Amino acid sequence: MSLLYRNALTGPDDVADWLREGPVDTAAAGGALCLSSAGGGDDHWTLWCPEEFPDGIRITWEFSPRTEPGLAMLFFGARAAAGGGIFDDGVAARTGAYPEYHSGDIRTLHVSYFRRRWEDERAFHTCNLRKSPGFHLVAQGADPLPPVDDAAHRFYRIAVEKDGDRVSFDIDDLRLFSWRDDGTAGPVVGAGRIGFRQMAPLTACYRNLEVHSL
Repeated sequence: MSLLYRNALTGPDDVADWLREGPVDTAAAGGALCLSSAGGGDDHWTLWCPEEFPDGIRITWEFSPRTEPGLAMLFFGARAAAGGGIFDDGVAARTGAYPEYHSGDIRTLHVSYFRRRWEDERAFHTCNLRKSPGFHLVAQGADPLPPVDDAAHRFYRIAVEKDGDRVSFDIDDLRLFSWRDDGTAGPVVGAGRIGFRQMAPLTACYRNLEVHSL
Protein backbone atom coordinates (compact mmCIF):
# COMPACT_ATOMS: atom_id res chain seq x y z
CA MET A 1 0.00 0.00 0.00
CA SER A 2 1.13 3.55 -0.67
CA LEU A 3 0.17 6.61 1.37
CA LEU A 4 -2.20 9.01 -0.40
CA TYR A 5 -3.06 11.37 2.47
CA ARG A 6 -2.12 11.87 6.10
CA ASN A 7 -3.52 14.32 8.65
CA ALA A 8 -2.51 14.11 12.30
CA LEU A 9 -5.73 15.90 13.35
CA THR A 10 -4.11 17.59 16.32
CA GLY A 11 -6.37 20.65 16.36
CA PRO A 12 -8.46 23.12 14.35
CA ASP A 13 -5.57 24.24 12.12
CA ASP A 14 -5.38 20.73 10.66
CA VAL A 15 -8.89 21.04 9.22
CA ALA A 16 -8.76 24.74 8.27
CA ASP A 17 -9.07 23.79 4.58
CA TRP A 18 -11.79 21.17 5.10
CA LEU A 19 -15.27 21.99 3.81
CA ARG A 20 -17.95 22.46 6.45
CA GLU A 21 -21.68 21.85 6.17
CA GLY A 22 -23.63 22.66 9.30
CA PRO A 23 -22.48 24.18 12.61
CA VAL A 24 -19.33 22.19 13.39
CA ASP A 25 -17.18 23.33 16.30
CA THR A 26 -13.49 22.39 16.39
CA ALA A 27 -11.13 22.34 19.36
CA ALA A 28 -7.79 20.85 20.38
CA ALA A 29 -7.53 18.43 23.29
CA GLY A 30 -4.45 16.45 24.23
CA GLY A 31 -2.99 16.32 20.73
CA ALA A 32 -6.31 15.41 19.09
CA LEU A 33 -9.06 17.24 17.21
CA CYS A 34 -12.35 17.36 19.12
CA LEU A 35 -15.51 17.91 17.08
CA SER A 36 -18.99 18.85 18.23
CA SER A 37 -22.01 20.85 17.12
CA ALA A 38 -21.90 24.61 17.54
CA GLY A 39 -25.69 24.67 17.42
CA GLY A 40 -28.54 23.00 19.27
CA GLY A 41 -29.48 19.38 19.81
CA ASP A 42 -30.74 18.93 16.25
CA ASP A 43 -27.97 20.86 14.49
CA HIS A 44 -25.88 18.15 12.86
CA TRP A 45 -22.93 18.64 10.53
CA THR A 46 -20.56 17.15 7.96
CA LEU A 47 -16.87 17.98 7.49
CA TRP A 48 -15.38 17.06 4.09
CA CYS A 49 -11.71 16.37 3.42
CA PRO A 50 -10.46 18.69 0.64
CA GLU A 51 -8.90 15.78 -1.29
CA GLU A 52 -10.67 13.50 -3.75
CA PHE A 53 -9.54 9.88 -3.64
CA PRO A 54 -9.47 7.06 -6.17
CA ASP A 55 -11.18 3.74 -5.66
CA GLY A 56 -9.20 1.00 -4.00
CA ILE A 57 -8.30 2.66 -0.69
CA ARG A 58 -7.93 1.94 3.02
CA ILE A 59 -9.03 4.75 5.36
CA THR A 60 -7.91 4.65 9.00
CA TRP A 61 -8.33 7.03 11.91
CA GLU A 62 -8.55 7.01 15.70
CA PHE A 63 -11.79 7.89 17.46
CA SER A 64 -12.56 8.69 21.09
CA PRO A 65 -16.14 9.48 22.22
CA ARG A 66 -16.29 12.16 24.91
CA THR A 67 -20.01 12.96 25.43
CA GLU A 68 -23.18 11.19 24.46
CA PRO A 69 -25.82 10.73 23.10
CA GLY A 70 -25.06 11.22 19.42
CA LEU A 71 -23.75 9.35 16.41
CA ALA A 72 -20.60 9.34 14.26
CA MET A 73 -20.21 8.34 10.64
CA LEU A 74 -17.86 8.44 7.68
CA PHE A 75 -18.89 9.17 4.11
CA PHE A 76 -16.63 7.71 1.41
CA GLY A 77 -16.65 7.53 -2.38
CA ALA A 78 -18.86 10.64 -2.46
CA ARG A 79 -19.64 12.01 -5.92
CA ALA A 80 -22.57 13.81 -7.49
CA ALA A 81 -25.28 11.30 -8.36
CA ALA A 82 -25.42 12.72 -11.90
CA GLY A 83 -21.61 12.65 -12.22
CA GLY A 84 -18.91 15.08 -11.19
CA GLY A 85 -17.95 16.45 -7.80
CA ILE A 86 -20.26 17.05 -4.86
CA PHE A 87 -19.46 20.78 -4.91
CA ASP A 88 -20.02 21.28 -8.65
CA ASP A 89 -22.51 23.80 -9.99
CA GLY A 90 -25.96 22.27 -10.17
CA VAL A 91 -25.51 20.04 -7.12
CA ALA A 92 -27.92 21.12 -4.37
CA ALA A 93 -26.28 22.89 -1.44
CA ARG A 94 -26.18 20.95 1.83
CA THR A 95 -26.61 22.34 5.33
CA GLY A 96 -25.95 19.28 7.50
CA ALA A 97 -29.51 17.87 7.43
CA TYR A 98 -29.27 14.09 6.96
CA PRO A 99 -31.82 13.69 4.10
CA GLU A 100 -29.61 15.92 1.93
CA TYR A 101 -26.99 13.15 2.06
CA HIS A 102 -28.98 9.92 2.04
CA SER A 103 -31.64 10.94 -0.48
CA GLY A 104 -30.22 14.02 -2.22
CA ASP A 105 -27.90 14.77 -5.13
CA ILE A 106 -24.88 12.71 -4.08
CA ARG A 107 -23.93 9.07 -4.54
CA THR A 108 -21.93 7.72 -1.62
CA LEU A 109 -21.49 5.01 0.96
CA HIS A 110 -21.48 5.83 4.64
CA VAL A 111 -20.78 3.81 7.74
CA SER A 112 -22.33 4.91 11.04
CA TYR A 113 -20.81 3.80 14.34
CA PHE A 114 -21.09 4.79 17.99
CA ARG A 115 -24.81 5.00 17.27
CA ARG A 116 -26.20 6.43 20.52
CA ARG A 117 -28.51 9.18 19.24
CA TRP A 118 -31.85 7.43 19.74
CA GLU A 119 -33.18 5.13 22.45
CA ASP A 120 -33.37 2.08 20.17
CA GLU A 121 -29.74 2.63 19.08
CA ARG A 122 -28.60 2.72 22.69
CA ALA A 123 -30.57 -0.43 23.48
CA PHE A 124 -28.88 -2.49 20.72
CA HIS A 125 -25.54 -1.27 19.38
CA THR A 126 -24.80 -1.79 15.67
CA CYS A 127 -22.60 -0.31 12.95
CA ASN A 128 -24.54 0.33 9.73
CA LEU A 129 -23.43 0.69 6.12
CA ARG A 130 -25.81 2.61 3.87
CA LYS A 131 -25.74 3.43 0.17
CA SER A 132 -27.09 6.67 -1.23
CA PRO A 133 -29.11 8.03 -2.83
CA GLY A 134 -31.95 6.01 -1.42
CA PHE A 135 -31.01 5.33 2.22
CA HIS A 136 -30.33 1.65 1.47
CA LEU A 137 -29.12 -0.33 4.50
CA VAL A 138 -26.72 -2.77 2.82
CA ALA A 139 -24.64 -4.19 5.69
CA GLN A 140 -24.66 -4.27 9.47
CA GLY A 141 -22.42 -5.50 12.25
CA ALA A 142 -22.13 -5.38 16.02
CA ASP A 143 -20.68 -2.22 17.58
CA PRO A 144 -18.02 -3.03 20.22
CA LEU A 145 -17.53 0.56 21.42
CA PRO A 146 -18.41 1.07 25.09
CA PRO A 147 -20.26 4.04 26.61
CA VAL A 148 -18.27 7.22 27.15
CA ASP A 149 -17.69 6.55 30.86
CA ASP A 150 -16.21 3.13 30.14
CA ALA A 151 -14.18 4.35 27.17
CA ALA A 152 -12.46 6.76 29.58
CA HIS A 153 -10.90 8.88 26.80
CA ARG A 154 -9.43 5.82 25.07
CA PHE A 155 -8.89 6.02 21.30
CA TYR A 156 -10.14 3.23 19.03
CA ARG A 157 -8.56 2.59 15.64
CA ILE A 158 -11.14 2.43 12.85
CA ALA A 159 -10.52 1.14 9.32
CA VAL A 160 -12.64 1.18 6.16
CA GLU A 161 -11.52 -0.58 2.99
CA LYS A 162 -13.25 0.20 -0.30
CA ASP A 163 -12.11 -1.67 -3.39
CA GLY A 164 -14.46 -1.87 -6.35
CA ASP A 165 -17.59 -3.67 -5.21
CA ARG A 166 -16.15 -4.71 -1.83
CA VAL A 167 -16.27 -2.86 1.51
CA SER A 168 -15.04 -3.91 4.95
CA PHE A 169 -15.16 -2.19 8.35
CA ASP A 170 -12.95 -2.86 11.39
CA ILE A 171 -12.48 -1.40 14.87
CA ASP A 172 -9.22 -2.25 16.65
CA ASP A 173 -8.55 -4.96 14.02
CA LEU A 174 -11.88 -6.66 14.73
CA ARG A 175 -13.78 -7.24 11.46
CA LEU A 176 -17.36 -6.07 12.00
CA PHE A 177 -18.72 -6.57 8.50
CA SER A 178 -17.75 -7.23 4.90
CA TRP A 179 -20.03 -6.48 1.98
CA ARG A 180 -20.05 -6.96 -1.77
CA ASP A 181 -22.17 -4.62 -3.90
CA ASP A 182 -24.27 -6.49 -6.46
CA GLY A 183 -25.62 -3.28 -8.00
CA THR A 184 -29.24 -3.76 -6.93
CA ALA A 185 -29.25 -0.45 -5.02
CA GLY A 186 -27.76 1.57 -7.86
CA PRO A 187 -24.36 1.82 -9.57
CA VAL A 188 -21.32 0.68 -7.63
CA VAL A 189 -19.72 3.59 -5.75
CA GLY A 190 -16.17 4.34 -6.86
CA ALA A 191 -13.77 7.25 -6.40
CA GLY A 192 -14.78 10.35 -4.46
CA ARG A 193 -14.52 12.37 -1.28
CA ILE A 194 -14.48 11.29 2.36
CA GLY A 195 -16.13 13.22 5.17
CA PHE A 196 -16.76 12.94 8.89
CA ARG A 197 -20.27 13.49 10.21
CA GLN A 198 -21.72 13.69 13.71
CA MET A 199 -25.21 13.95 15.07
CA ALA A 200 -25.53 16.38 17.98
CA PRO A 201 -24.97 16.51 20.86
CA LEU A 202 -22.04 14.10 20.47
CA THR A 203 -18.54 15.36 21.21
CA ALA A 204 -15.75 13.13 19.92
CA CYS A 205 -12.02 13.40 19.34
CA TYR A 206 -10.13 12.25 16.24
CA ARG A 207 -6.49 11.80 15.34
CA ASN A 208 -4.13 10.15 12.85
CA LEU A 209 -6.22 10.04 9.69
CA GLU A 210 -4.50 8.17 6.86
CA VAL A 211 -5.63 7.07 3.41
CA HIS A 212 -3.62 4.40 1.59
CA SER A 213 -4.07 2.89 -1.84
CA LEU A 214 -4.64 -0.86 -1.81
